[in-house]
Amino acid sequence: GLKYSLATGNWGDQKKAMSSKAGVSQVLNRYTFASTLSHLRRTNTPIGRDGKIAKPRQLHNTHWGLVCPAETPEGQACGLVKNLALMCYITVGTPSEPIINFMIQRNMEVLEEYEPLNNPNATKIFVNGVWVGVHTAAHSLDMTVRNLRRRGLISHEVSLVRDIRDREFKIFTDAGRVCRPLFVIDNTKGQNEGQLVLNKEHIAKLEEDREVAADMDAQERDDKQIGWAGL
Repeated sequence: GLKYSLATGNWGDQKKAMSSKAGVSQVLNRYTFASTLSHLRRTNTPIGRDGKIAKPRQLHNTHWGLVCPAETPEGQACGLVKNLALMCYITVGTPSEPIINFMIQRNMEVLEEYEPLNNPNATKIFVNGVWVGVHTAAHSLDMTVRNLRRRGLISHEVSLVRDIRDREFKIFTDAGRVCRPLFVIDNTKGQNEGQLVLNKEHIAKLEEDREVAADMDAQERDDKQIGWAGL
């Protein structure tokens, strides 16, 4: 059964051919390196190709930065078969328990012990859509977890969303989310306000690291602090 599905691309019962999904497994395109990358980053909208419906084919504002606005086939599949943007990636997923335990140590009140009458203005904290607790100082918690992510102590894939109006702080660590890299801007009051945190000195340091000799022993290499760890 599995061999048949992989060979034909029709997933489902062989006898019930009408209800099975077609094109689930495909032969990877190997014409050129670029065509292989394009094939690996392709997305498909499961709508009938023969209908003349325009809405699903049009570019939507939620595609910004995530889906390439130009790379789509001509003809019936136009706008239904899309490709991810160049720097876009799909998250692999990381465990959420360490982050929950860290927030409990940082005065997060667990949902089971929460008394709404005592602090009605507390911020709700959601991890992967599950309400895990509340916190009274959401801004400081947000900054703390954000700094952990920037220092690489938690995965760069973790998404942090603070909704001030609804008093919610959402953390996502699950797999299958579409992410893209962004530049960080310095918001602290002072000389660098509104400037990029990444500057020419960081780039110069990375350029210097490339010239470190390959015949160094491990101890010497650690002393030099190569790569992002040295920033």
